[in-house]
Amino acid sequence: MFQRSRHYVPPVWPPEDGRQQMMMHVDIEVPDLTTAVADAESLGARLADTQYQDDVRVMLDPAGHPFCLYRETPNP
Repeated sequence: MFQRSRHYVPPVWPPEDGRQQMMMHVDIEVPDLTTAVADAESLGARLADTQYQDDVRVMLDPAGHPFCLYRETPNP
């Protein structure tokens, strides 16, 4: 069951001491990173200001929860 909290504080990315931490972590494998980022943005997500890897994009959902989109690795 999901419910709203009127005292909700969005997590921060990257994590900072004393600030709300993420509550869970979701990684989504995608065939094309650029298209997946555009699709996520069209649904209300935004690209996080801090990115650490070329083949992963940290996104923030409309409530501020981070999730990662990462490029599929080709089969050998």
